[in-house]
Amino acid sequence: MILPPDHPAIATPKVGVLLINLGTPDAPDAASVRRYLREFLSDRRVVEIPRILWQPILHGAILTTRPKKSAHAYSQVWTEEGSPLAVHTRATAQAMQAAMGQGVVVDWAMRYGNPGIAERLAAMKQAGCERILIAPLYPQYSAATTATANDAAFAALAAMRWQPAIRTLPPYHDDPAYIAALKMSVERSLAGLDFAPDALLASFHGMPERTLRLGDPYHCQSVKTVRLLREALSLPVHMSFQSRFGRAKWLEPETEATLAGLVRGGVRNIAVVTPGFAADCLETLEEIALRARDAFLREGGEKFVFLPCLNASAEAITLYQRLLSRELSGWID
Repeated sequence: MILPPDHPAIATPKVGVLLINLGTPDAPDAASVRRYLREFLSDRRVVEIPRILWQPILHGAILTTRPKKSAHAYSQVWTEEGSPLAVHTRATAQAMQAAMGQGVVVDWAMRYGNPGIAERLAAMKQAGCERILIAPLYPQYSAATTATANDAAFAALAAMRWQPAIRTLPPYHDDPAYIAALKMSVERSLAGLDFAPDALLASFHGMPERTLRLGDPYHCQSVKTVRLLREALSLPVHMSFQSRFGRAKWLEPETEATLAGLVRGGVRNIAVVTPGFAADCLETLEEIALRARDAFLREGGEKFVFLPCLNASAEAITLYQRLLSRELSGWID
């Protein structure tokens, strides 16, 4: 087909995949953390309190006191390449690009912070992606994670005149490929230890208990992940929830309280895994690997090890290649 000389350039049609993770500040300083928290805690899916009540609290006590404390926590896990979550998500996108080949464009974005979802969707459309799979990297579905990532993508589409066709990655909490990836990752990490853990604790990000009553499937899907992982492994697997915030009642049991209870029950050596996180971040590297470890040892535990998330490991790439190829069926060979 011969186009007129003045016709705008048209990119070759492509299929795209946008990997999405939660988000991170741009730097481990109070100003960057304040910007990040303002965006994160202003999301109505994250904080389900009427705005007329929540905004004075957010812009008062929280954004004036919490950024400095959180910046210190981030500084303990920050790397030369930047935020661990950004480093691992970028590495995953690069590895997936190599795995999927030239027929698929793989990019990545953060729901909060940079790079933004709208920015990357626009870039992918500009590059010729006429069909895009939105892939939030959350094994267990929650309105505060999966849904808000999709919301941001759909909001970006609402501003586009020429929209790409869109699919979204469903939760994969009980997918055999996900359980197999977890099993292999855990067993590989345990094989490198100089001690044998008495038990494994699977710690998930907490949610207010009311989200369960409102119909959010996150708790149930997390429980199923643990059941399947317990069936796949040869050591006892316990379950807990971390990262509480505010005064509301949160999902139980809480991680540090669970660790204390395990010590009292005779567990001296523990390994902790975080199956709800696709990539290591503040909540895994500072909250679990540092703070939870200290809590376990204070209670009388002897040896504690945090097992890394899937990150961009071989197990992760095999898992994502299977999941994405399935969801791209009909779009790619």
